[in-house]
Amino acid sequence: MSTDSLVQGRLTEQLQAAVADHFLIESIRFDVPFGRFGHAIRLSGRFISPTNVAYDAIAGRAAAYGLLIFFRREREEEVIYAAQGTLPRHQPRWALAILLFIATLASVFLTGGLQETRSGLSLNWREGLAFALPLMAILLTHEMGHFLVGRHYRMAISPPFFIPLPIVSLGTLGAVIVMLAPPKNRRQLLQMGAAGPLAGLAVAIPILLYGLSTSTVAPLPNTPFMLEGNSLFYGLVKWLLFGRWLPSGGLDVHLNNIAFAGWVGLLVTALNLIPAGQLDGGHAAFTLFGPAVRPLTWVLIVFMLGLAALTQFWGWLVWAGLLFVFGQVYAVPMDDLTPLDGRHKALAAFMLILAVLLFTPIPLRLIVP
Repeated sequence: MSTDSLVQGRLTEQLQAAVADHFLIESIRFDVPFGRFGHAIRLSGRFISPTNVAYDAIAGRAAAYGLLIFFRREREEEVIYAAQGTLPRHQPRWALAILLFIATLASVFLTGGLQETRSGLSLNWREGLAFALPLMAILLTHEMGHFLVGRHYRMAISPPFFIPLPIVSLGTLGAVIVMLAPPKNRRQLLQMGAAGPLAGLAVAIPILLYGLSTSTVAPLPNTPFMLEGNSLFYGLVKWLLFGRWLPSGGLDVHLNNIAFAGWVGLLVTALNLIPAGQLDGGHAAFTLFGPAVRPLTWVLIVFMLGLAALTQFWGWLVWAGLLFVFGQVYAVPMDDLTPLDGRHKALAAFMLILAVLLFTPIPLRLIVP
């Protein structure tokens, strides 16, 4: 239903009061479609105070009138959208989150502990725990990094929901955190997105170093085996520890389950740092480059299709499909005008560098001697 003239007059007064001292209104348009709002109000004009200062003041005043405020750039013009409504409040479903965590822990334990013997499958508790405990510590630390920073900024986000995948692959598909409302600005979005990989790596790297130091370098097996892939970072770590690039010369490090958990932690971090959509790397790329980063998703899709054909690691086809479906959906902040400062730009650039260093072209491949 369109806004009648009497209501328009009242809203105009409210918005003039809300933007006073921060934004000079040149024109107001009512009933403008904006996202999920069918009847938003569009204010054009110019800011007379820094946008980060203006947003806090305007959004705070507008909230008293039941209005949500969004800052946007359209064709080099800085505009304000106001819409009736409130941000959703999330009721944490901790019971479900804890249940899924326990189920995923059991799934990963079975993946690491089940071994094939001459008499059939047997469960090795020691090996199961050696894989499950460090891997779940890495994944939980990663997700809690997101969650705690998000809660610090009072974002409407869920606790992490882990996804068990018994026996198949690595025993889990990781975890998801649901963001019900957009963050306030790019700085908060970047901090929340970066907190997960950085926290996870802070646990994964010591686990990897310990696991490698207790693993042995030996000839490659004469029977079929799965070979984990090298990223630049992982290959360099092995070179520093063992004095040579591995595998080479028929030798490789035979990973124990602790080392393998550390390697999986690096792989999970690398996948999360793919710079597309609402992945952690997507947050970094979007906060740094804005909407101009959107075509990168298509570049990544073509890259993964080519990589799958070149390496015959068909998992990249799955990722190409996921990026095709979800890769264009970014978490756009409510204030999308306030840019990153120098410190945050450096953090975003560092996250993209990490994505390159941790990327593993062939995560796993079956070697048949």
